[in-house]
Amino acid sequence: MQPEIEEKYVTTGQVQLEMRVMAFIGQESVSAAEAAECANDQGRFFDYHDKLFEEQGRENSGAFSIDNLKGLAVELGLNASTFNSCLDSHKYAEQVSLETEEAGKAGIKSTPSFVVGETRLTGLQSFDELARTIDEELKKAS
Repeated sequence: MQPEIEEKYVTTGQVQLEMRVMAFIGQESVSAAEAAECANDQGRFFDYHDKLFEEQGRENSGAFSIDNLKGLAVELGLNASTFNSCLDSHKYAEQVSLETEEAGKAGIKSTPSFVVGETRLTGLQSFDELARTIDEELKKAS
């Protein structure tokens, strides 16, 4: 999320930000989503999320193999034993599946996607576009 959006809308209480994982590009996508949730157990979801984007390769090319996902956790200084146990147990498999299913039912088919009130935006958005959409939806709600 862009810091400007968080500062202008989220920290002021005007908007609630919800980040949901979405795994729709095969098994590596599922594993990466589960790994991000495991990182969240250590308070590092966004750090891990950002690292996944930095390290992504071609779809299902091995970039997000289990070993590589564990390696990313080590690079970020996460507790490896805790992270590995979480990932190996598939603690978040059901959550990832449900969130992906919910996104599909809502018509979301790509990342990043944004749902702002009744408006859906896909792809990277500028601060101005997100702010305009949020402002429009806030006006409708008041």
